[in-house]
Amino acid sequence: MEWLFILGLGLAVAALTGRLRIVERKIAELQAQVLTASAFREAEAKHTFVDHDQVREDPTGGTPALKFEPSDEALESLPSAGAAGGEEPPQDVEPRPALARPSIDFEELFGRRLPIWAGGVALAVAGVFLVRYSIERGLITPLLRVVIAFAFGIGLLAGAEWAYRARDRVSDPRVGQALAGAGLATLYAAFYLAGTQYGLIGQTLAFLGLATVTAGAIGLSYRFGFPSAVLGLVGGFAAPALLGGEDANLPLLALYLGLVTVGLALSGRRQQRPWLGIAALIGGLGWGAVLLAAGRFGTSEVVALGLYFVVLGAVLPSLAEAPRFARWLRLAAALAASLQLALLVDSAGYSLLVWSLYLLLGAALAALGWRKPELREASALAALVALILLAQWPGAEPTTFALAAAGLAAVFALIPLMHVWRGAEASNDPWQLAGSVYGVGLVAFLTFGDITTDRSEPFLAFGIATLAIIPGAAASRVHASPDTAPLALFGATAAALLAGAGLLVTPAWLAPILIAPLGAGLLAAFDRRREMPLRGVLAGACIAAALPLLLHTRSEGELLRLFGTGGRGFDAIGGMRWLAPAALAAAFAWREPHETRRRLGEAGAVVLLYGALAQLLPRELLSWSAAALAIAANRALPARRAAAWAALALAAAWTLAPLARWLNAGLGSLHGLPVFVTALPAPSAVTLYLAPAALALALVRLPRVRRIEAAVAPAIGLVAAHILFKQLFAIADASGFVARGLAERTLWEALLLGAAIAALRIRPLSLALAAAALAHFSLYTGLLHNPLWSTQAVGGLPIFNLAFAAYALAMAAALWLRRQTEPRLAPVWDGGVMLLASIGVLTLLRQAFAGSLLTAVPMGQAEDLLRSLTGILLALVFLWLGSRRRERSWRLGSLAIMLVAVAKVFLVDAAGLDGLLRVASFMALGFSLIGIGWVYARQLRTAVAR
Repeated sequence: MEWLFILGLGLAVAALTGRLRIVERKIAELQAQVLTASAFREAEAKHTFVDHDQVREDPTGGTPALKFEPSDEALESLPSAGAAGGEEPPQDVEPRPALARPSIDFEELFGRRLPIWAGGVALAVAGVFLVRYSIERGLITPLLRVVIAFAFGIGLLAGAEWAYRARDRVSDPRVGQALAGAGLATLYAAFYLAGTQYGLIGQTLAFLGLATVTAGAIGLSYRFGFPSAVLGLVGGFAAPALLGGEDANLPLLALYLGLVTVGLALSGRRQQRPWLGIAALIGGLGWGAVLLAAGRFGTSEVVALGLYFVVLGAVLPSLAEAPRFARWLRLAAALAASLQLALLVDSAGYSLLVWSLYLLLGAALAALGWRKPELREASALAALVALILLAQWPGAEPTTFALAAAGLAAVFALIPLMHVWRGAEASNDPWQLAGSVYGVGLVAFLTFGDITTDRSEPFLAFGIATLAIIPGAAASRVHASPDTAPLALFGATAAALLAGAGLLVTPAWLAPILIAPLGAGLLAAFDRRREMPLRGVLAGACIAAALPLLLHTRSEGELLRLFGTGGRGFDAIGGMRWLAPAALAAAFAWREPHETRRRLGEAGAVVLLYGALAQLLPRELLSWSAAALAIAANRALPARRAAAWAALALAAAWTLAPLARWLNAGLGSLHGLPVFVTALPAPSAVTLYLAPAALALALVRLPRVRRIEAAVAPAIGLVAAHILFKQLFAIADASGFVARGLAERTLWEALLLGAAIAALRIRPLSLALAAAALAHFSLYTGLLHNPLWSTQAVGGLPIFNLAFAAYALAMAAALWLRRQTEPRLAPVWDGGVMLLASIGVLTLLRQAFAGSLLTAVPMGQAEDLLRSLTGILLALVFLWLGSRRRERSWRLGSLAIMLVAVAKVFLVDAAGLDGLLRVASFMALGFSLIGIGWVYARQLRTAVAR
């Protein structure tokens, strides 16, 4: 036990030494400033004035100051001048200490400062060891030992008083401080030994003795200062532990701790020692936690602890002044006391007694904050802890719960209402008011209410509706205030409580229909107000009205109806549930001035209206209803673009499933897989899903997205047309694809090209359709399913067959694109036409030898020779066309085909011939080459002449 006092005294000495060092440093600085000012005054008496023209202006705009230059004698008179010249400074002037790194005088520290404090500690330790020695040696009886200890402690206090009264002769206040600290420590030890070690006095009497010493220490701190205050702090909170605090009389112990804590806080405030009040508060709260851990409280213990926590959480922070940490000290104390009281409420079984003690804490905080608004933040923390405690109340009995909830609302909501009503509210008062009543109502609703059934609970509904009176009254008071945030907060809280009350006495499915009128009421009340907080509340009301659509047992079926997969038939209740929030959102959007919120309201109203229609209409009409909404919104309300956007998005959403199926089949076709009619959406999907979206995209006018609409609408229409077109041939297997595949593709390409010609006035669409026709032929007929290497029926008639039609159609598309595009692209299209014509002629030649299936018969030698001859003839035709059209691209194409044909003759054809056939072949080739050369020469000369 003695080491506890030794440690406390050591800490006191260390802290006091640091404080004395700071004071002495300040004194030294002041002395140096006084000496420097005196030296400059002496120098000023010897200065030399300059001319009037050398008077300098003060840069701050004040009165001009005379500029003077001290003489050498004046400079020598300064304290630093002599040192600079090698002379010693005056003996009676102490050098100014350096501020950055103060020097430590060994003699000063160990000769003058520490011995006094060491002596005080030694006296205290001597008193402790004197008692201990007497115990170990048995020199005197225990009673006499304790008497000697008391006498020694009282003697030390008497010596401290003598030193204080004779301070003129002692000349050092630390002597009295040391004697007082040693005397108090000795008396602490004496009471501890008398009560605990020997049992000479009872525990209660020993405890009262220690309390008396603590009170004496607090009192002596006004006379002797720091050491007594530290001993009062350490000894006051250590005394219960020394005497078995956990087993002591708890009410008495709580009273003692409260008095010690308040006394130390008052002492710290009067002595301007903030640390003393903070330390006292920490010690008191620490003891509160220890006492709570004991558990098993009776009525007297509960009352004592509750009052103790009220003192710590409300009264003490107002007494402990700490300017730098005042706010955080108040909040920390209120939070800690609230949590400890909450634990007490939980430990005591949530009885009305402990709830009353918690309400007493709230009332105390409210009373202190009545004239000091800065103290009201602590009340808000206590309210938050109370709501959390109320929410986790297990098995709450309705009557007790109602009384506790009413008390919380009265303390934490009515008092802020009074502040609002008299116009003296702090920044947190509106939030505390709204949060308290809403929290109490919400906890009551979640604890006893049940919105999943249609059970009526009128008493609970009445209580929650009554709570709405508080924010309603506050809203009526601040309705004309320029600061609209409180009005928005109060209005939203009152509406939410009324909605909760209504839900408790109405069927659960009626929630959207019940909340929507409340939102409409707020809209009417705030209609002429344009401030952001109020508009935010109205937007929140729209969301609150729509939210129950997702939470009822009906919600799943109603949501599935939006996608056409829910129940079928006319659902009047579902329609009303969706129509009510739709009407509220539409009203909000109609009156909302802010663009973003207005557009969100428009979109929400359209979506909710579509939801209502989904409950009333068969699924076959849902896509058409969305398209109709988009067209109607765009035509009737052209400025409400968000509404048309939302409806258009709904209509487009219906196209996703059929488009995905069509796209999946199309991606497979890129790998050479035939697109069978069974892999595509049914024709009904076109009329039910694709056609409405395409129609809406074509008719709706949205300026910023017109280009997107102009591209998407024809794309969807093209997909729909393709699906319907595939039904004509109904190719469902491989045999059907062989027999009718080329005919189907050719007809489709012809339709695309015909649509391009028909849409000539819409130039982008016309070019896109013609390019689609050519691309479709190039990919599928020209590459993947070309009859030359893929089994495709072209027809039995020579020349007039599907191959001729397919290639003629492709060349027509290329020529069409050549006419419609820029002239610089003409050579590209000419090359394409020549390539198509060459492959087409070879395909027709192959059909003349093989029949309808070009891959059924192997190619013979005669056909191979005719291929070479055909190439040469094509080259000549292209050359003639180039000459007639005066276009170099055709001449170059002719030359390229001619070179390919000649190379084939030399490298392939001639290698398989012999005899006269070989001679005839080369002769024909020779004459042909001569003729071609002659023709080219003439063409080139003609081109140069031109």
